[in-house]
Amino acid sequence: MTDQTVPSDIPTPRMLSWARNSAIYRLERRMMTEKQLFDAITRKAREKFEDISAGQLKAVAHFAVTFAYDNKLLDDGAYAEISTRSAVRGGKSKRAIAQKLAAKGVASDKVEAALGEADDLYAATIFARKRAFGPFRRGDLDDKRKAKELSAFARNGFSFEIGRKVFDMSVEDAEEVILSGRL
Repeated sequence: MTDQTVPSDIPTPRMLSWARNSAIYRLERRMMTEKQLFDAITRKAREKFEDISAGQLKAVAHFAVTFAYDNKLLDDGAYAEISTRSAVRGGKSKRAIAQKLAAKGVASDKVEAALGEADDLYAATIFARKRAFGPFRRGDLDDKRKAKELSAFARNGFSFEIGRKVFDMSVEDAEEVILSGRL
């Protein structure tokens, strides 16, 4: 008879201790979503424990996420709000922000709630200032430059109306939008 053991789906105490410590380590350094933490713990556990079964892997990652929630280290709603404010200040559109948050595993209701405060006109004006478009343009406007600027707004998720509005603004109006929209 051979002595083969069937891998258990119950993680060892060592695995659970590692998962807890790993979650703390990751969340001390940067804010993460539930999905990001789950994926990171899964990936690292696979590397750390050679004979870990799929069931143990899932249980270890779930344990780490539960531990983070229980200790208020993980909050997808707060992550979405903070990321949204930062992205708007960086000139990102609501559409681009929503796509990025969805890719990071944030639930759509939390994304929607976070985007409620976002202002696309403010973000588009910031985008124009960063790229020297519209009212912040330094050179002369020709048809090629006009098409380039308007298509850049569209590629970055701004509606045609918003892009056109910022494109046609005066420098004073653009500065006023930026000053009034400061978060």
